[in-house]
Amino acid sequence: MTRPLPLTIIGAGSIGQRHIGVAQTCAAVDLVAVVEPNEALRSTLAQQGLPMVANIDDAPNSTRAAIIATPTPDHAQSTLRCFDKGWAVLVEKPTAHTLEAANDLVRQADTKGLAFFTGHHRRCHPFTIAAREELAKLGDLVGVQGLWSLRKHTSYYDVPWRRQPGAGPLMTNLSHEVDLLHFLVGEIIEVTTLLSSARRNLPIEDTAALAFRFANGALGSMLMSDAGASPWSFESGSYENPAIAGSGEDYLRFTGTDGALAFPSLTRWGRSDEAEIEWSKPLLRHDTPTFARVDPIHEQLIRFARVAQGGQDDVLCTGTQGARALEITLAAALSGRDGRPVRQGQVPGQFTGV
Repeated sequence: MTRPLPLTIIGAGSIGQRHIGVAQTCAAVDLVAVVEPNEALRSTLAQQGLPMVANIDDAPNSTRAAIIATPTPDHAQSTLRCFDKGWAVLVEKPTAHTLEAANDLVRQADTKGLAFFTGHHRRCHPFTIAAREELAKLGDLVGVQGLWSLRKHTSYYDVPWRRQPGAGPLMTNLSHEVDLLHFLVGEIIEVTTLLSSARRNLPIEDTAALAFRFANGALGSMLMSDAGASPWSFESGSYENPAIAGSGEDYLRFTGTDGALAFPSLTRWGRSDEAEIEWSKPLLRHDTPTFARVDPIHEQLIRFARVAQGGQDDVLCTGTQGARALEITLAAALSGRDGRPVRQGQVPGQFTGV
């Protein structure tokens, strides 16, 4: 039996504490340290029995892997310090603050032969993994339509940085959707974005309409808004986040030459006989499969621990895939700013989305 992976978590903010809670109950890891530079927070958590240290160099030599949950501008610096120590790394999304920094991390990990992943945990849900098999039943994929709309409470914007450029749904929420589409469909190679701030009248967008071109020829669209109230989003449809009311409603719809699929329910429509599928014939509905509800952060951690100890995995988001999700997220922001389509390879290396 494989021994628990000695793990250090870097950053004890809101997402860091979620990782801490999961690590404490996960038999696949041994939480040997939590790095938190804020003295007051570090003291509070130490009183709760957590193994707190002030910086990465204070982590025990037994550490073999790290989860980085610091603010995005620190991701690259902390990841490089972990690489210097020979640790496997899972860094929270986005991989880094710029595409240039993200690609450098990928190169460094490859050079040192270290496992490196980005924490796009939606991949780890059983229904997400199963969706790829269901999508294969649709024939040639034609397109995907998405609607993500969650109205954030007004006081959410009382925090100053949440009203500043870079804090709208594009840079805050879109990368989740991009990586999920990459996982299910394949790479997006072009994006066009329309932006609006008409509902909140802030310096940032509250709504974005996006059009995607995929490498396999499929097209896609997505409306994203944090001003519009709706039951349609990954979070509400999957019941993933206890802070967000669940609805069980689908928010993505895929169509192919042989049928269609709703996500996350995986309700599928397909041929009703062996003749040609065409619009005069009803499609046969295949009802929703049943999946156990899991904590995807926990499932992600089990997978990460396995790979960090020499195992294999085809679900986790690699550092390379995380950088590609970041590139398309930044491309969407650039398209919205400049009013033009942006393709893969056209995002400046130092562009931050602002």
